[in-house]
Amino acid sequence: MMSAPMLNLGSFRARAAPARTYSKRALDLVHRSVVIDMLAPIKIDFSPEYYGKPLSEKEAADWRASGITAIHHAVGLGGPNAKEQALNFFAVWGNFVARNSHVFTGIDKFADIQRAKRDGKVAVIMGLQNADHFLRPADVKAFYDLGQRCAQLTYNSQNRIGSGSTDRVDGGISDFGAEIIKSMNDVGMLVDVSHSGDRTTLDAIAISPKPIAITHSNCRALIDHPRVKTDEAIKALAAKGGVMGITGVRNFVSKTDPTTIVNYADHIDHVVKLVGIDHVGIGTDSDLYGYDDTSPEMNKMLRGAYKDSYAFREKIDIDGFDHPLKMFDLTEELIRRRYSDANILAVLGGNFQRLLTSTWGG
Repeated sequence: MMSAPMLNLGSFRARAAPARTYSKRALDLVHRSVVIDMLAPIKIDFSPEYYGKPLSEKEAADWRASGITAIHHAVGLGGPNAKEQALNFFAVWGNFVARNSHVFTGIDKFADIQRAKRDGKVAVIMGLQNADHFLRPADVKAFYDLGQRCAQLTYNSQNRIGSGSTDRVDGGISDFGAEIIKSMNDVGMLVDVSHSGDRTTLDAIAISPKPIAITHSNCRALIDHPRVKTDEAIKALAAKGGVMGITGVRNFVSKTDPTTIVNYADHIDHVVKLVGIDHVGIGTDSDLYGYDDTSPEMNKMLRGAYKDSYAFREKIDIDGFDHPLKMFDLTEELIRRRYSDANILAVLGGNFQRLLTSTWGG
């Protein structure tokens, strides 16, 4: 996936980005790892003009060079026609993955992600960042059969399951929500509480007999923001065997600029110090190129979809973590922090591999 001709100072150059150089250790670690990004839409462009066409040659090359083995492709939806929206989402993007099978592959069990690694492809985990489309518990099995393998219980606002992170009042998981969690456990669909409110998050962790995920959030101990998680929630998640993916959205990482990969890795460090290395991973909440690479129209639409409490700044991406080779940059930062090879492999994907295997089966 990467070429590595020797350069000065013992560094190596990536074929996809001649201006970027990485150490042999970083290249080897990414090459060895099953790199899992537990929130990474294929493209932050949901218009037919994009998904109706095949991947460009540049996009295909960037995916192959990225070092990423699997992405969790999920968006937020909701409202009275949520089920219709969800059916459309799986039809559109399942077809897109199938039409671009030279780059992507769908998944059922974790073995499919391992197969993607061997084949040099990117496995696409189909999910949704809300569970409004589950109108009754039986819908969980129906959507599992359509390929859904992860569901966030709530987005930012209240639904029949529980409360979102930007709700004024958090009433926790409802009786209906407890039934949905049971159904998800029964079929083997991963429960996600990334956007859920504080009480809803804790309730879900307590109610679920199996470990759950925070696929993409950060640490409130480092930044006071409603969309990130308290130490109490992180400890509860870890106590049940769950894993938390760290997001690269700028306003969830640091309140001051510059905001860089150093600030991102601070959140990894915090989780490791709080609950140990086994409970942290990656959930960038971005595509290969970042939010700031989207069209002005798409950027404006995205910003307008959130409450003022999100506190978006001029840039949404982290400096230097907004390009197809960002996993190599993260690996270099973990090396600088003296993480062992085993611990870097755990962060890059090993921890989510353990959680997903236990949820879905091997």
